[in-house]
Amino acid sequence: MSRLWVSGYRSYELGIFQSKDPKVTIIKEAIKQFICQRIDDGVDWIITGPQLGVEQWTIEVTLELKKDFPELKVALMLPFAQFGSQWNEDNQSTLAQLTSAVDFSDQVSDAEYHSPQQLKNYQQFMLAHTDEALLVYDPENEGKPGYDLTAANTYAEQHPYPISLIDFDQLQETADEYFERQNQRKYEDS
Repeated sequence: MSRLWVSGYRSYELGIFQSKDPKVTIIKEAIKQFICQRIDDGVDWIITGPQLGVEQWTIEVTLELKKDFPELKVALMLPFAQFGSQWNEDNQSTLAQLTSAVDFSDQVSDAEYHSPQQLKNYQQFMLAHTDEALLVYDPENEGKPGYDLTAANTYAEQHPYPISLIDFDQLQETADEYFERQNQRKYEDS
C-alpha cells in the first residue's frame, strides 16, 4: 500500500469562484496526470482534505480515475468536527456529496475548531499516514499550502518523504498541452 497526500491552493487563492472556470479544468488535468504516474509506481490511496479548491478537485479527479483503476482508493480527512458548517449551502452540499462518495472519511479531531493547534495536528496526521505528498503550490506565490510545504519539509528531514509540487509553470505547460490536444481534435474532426 502506498499513500499520497494531495493538497494545494484554496479556490479563492487562485481567483476561482465558479466550478466551470477554465482554470479548474487545467488544474484537474495536472492532478490527474500526476496521480496516473504515481498509480504506475504503486500508489493506491489518495488522501486529501475537504478544502474548497485543490483538495475537492482531487477527490473529483480520483473518483473519475477509479473507473479505469478500480483498485484506487480515496480518503477524505477532516481536520476537526463540523468542518465546513460555516460555508454556504451549496458548498456544504458539495462537501457532503464528496464525503459520501469516497472510500473512507473521518475527522482528525472530534472537537469543533477551537485552536490553530488542531490544524498542525491535522498536518502531522496527514504526514504520518502517507508516504509522499503532492502540493499544487508555487512558492513564488505564497498561500495557505505554504504551511503544508513547511511541515512536509520538516517531516522529510527525519523521514523518507518525497514532496512534489505542481507550480504555475507546470500548470501553464499543462494548459498549453491541453489546448493543443483540443485544437488537434477539432482539426481531425473537421
